[in-house]
Amino acid sequence: MKRIIVNRYKCAYCGACVSVCKFDANELVETYLEIYPEKCTLCMACVKTCPMGALEVVE
Repeated sequence: MKRIIVNRYKCAYCGACVSVCKFDANELVETYLEIYPEKCTLCMACVKTCPMGALEVVE
């Protein structure tokens, strides 16, 4: 099953991925980014928008 994961060492917590997600699958929670796989449709908008390259699709 494919899903999007966040590399917490690269993530700047800028919120760019949260602002482009149409499905509310991403959320900034205090000092980390939470990705909800049950809401994510793998549309890749967040991956393409991330200025730090912190998001990636994995199997």
